[in-house]
Amino acid sequence: MMRLHSHPSGRHFLQIPGPTNVPDRVLRAMDNPTIDHRGPEFGELGKAVLGGMKKIFQTESDVIIYPASGTGGWEAALVNTMSPGDKVLMAETGHFATLWKRIADRLGLQVEFQQGDWRHGADPRQIAERLAADTAHEIKAVCVVHNETATGVVSDVQAVRRALDDTGHPALLMVDTISSLGSVQYRHDAWGVDVTVAGSQKGLMLPPGLAFNAISAKALKASDSAKLPRSYWDWKEMLAINASGYFPYTPATNLLYGLYEAIGMLLDEGLDNVFARHQRHAEATRRAVRAWGLEILCLKPEEYSPALTAVVMPEGHSADALRKTILTHFNMSLGQGLSKLSDKIFRIGHLGDFNDLTLCGTLAGVEMGLMKAGVPHRHGGLQVALDYLAETSQAQPSAR
Repeated sequence: MMRLHSHPSGRHFLQIPGPTNVPDRVLRAMDNPTIDHRGPEFGELGKAVLGGMKKIFQTESDVIIYPASGTGGWEAALVNTMSPGDKVLMAETGHFATLWKRIADRLGLQVEFQQGDWRHGADPRQIAERLAADTAHEIKAVCVVHNETATGVVSDVQAVRRALDDTGHPALLMVDTISSLGSVQYRHDAWGVDVTVAGSQKGLMLPPGLAFNAISAKALKASDSAKLPRSYWDWKEMLAINASGYFPYTPATNLLYGLYEAIGMLLDEGLDNVFARHQRHAEATRRAVRAWGLEILCLKPEEYSPALTAVVMPEGHSADALRKTILTHFNMSLGQGLSKLSDKIFRIGHLGDFNDLTLCGTLAGVEMGLMKAGVPHRHGGLQVALDYLAETSQAQPSAR
């Protein structure tokens, strides 16, 4: 039989910063018969994943799970808490902060968008100055992207919380953790966040299809008087039935099987160990980038992302051409530059189900691609990363 498409040998390296590689354990968990989402077995599954996600968000508050992408989580955060014409303060940290802002615009909110250069995180001092000037408390929410997937920059959520507290401003704090939850240290309760948005396809190691809202008591109270139209996204309708493990409409049953397994994997490893692993792989990647003589997009070391590294291409060279070369010759996908960074950067994802050898293969693919594409660089970045990984390696837990 003639095959229309050939398949390269070996496993494709999916090193974009999401969707990430789905572990075999999670794939096997999803490969189960669909069950009755009104039956007793599903109720137990629902209670388990809703409770488990509280541990991942590090919260005692309610967590809501939607069959949706992270974009749905953005919309749910806004429509449950805001009314038409409300003022919202947002920080321009990159492409995804801009997309969240666009949703707020379309919902009829008044958005103040603090301009950024896409190489720094949200500026807590600038936020504090604006909040201090808002003596009438017209600003109803401050919205920040924790880990900007387009740029590899992390914003200091705790500093933004202090800006609200120090100015005595009552605005809600909303945070996007779509590419940081399960990869970067994040504490919904301890950091005083009112609504945290997340998605399934990055640090949670699942396919796309689930969105999350973790909500504080203050946010839930705000939903009582919020007047933006909501139906599918309504928190109250979800919470009324979530207590028994069920959903008001058909849930993504088999993705929830996978979520149950992914939560178990993260908790078995220990969240602090998960975060340390991501930090270590990010540092190895950055050492390789510097050794190649290339520039990291993020300008402040304290804002470097543990989840991905965005690399600036040398002047006159195409990031997309490099990515195409790497995909064609080495069967590896890297993240592209988005909107105003298009063709200017490439992004190396090092998050999710990831270990030392996966990183070594990834960086080998990049270095070979740089050579193959004729991109000016110094040789040896891979070796620098290998040396660092070898020096910092620790015994791994027994294979399961």
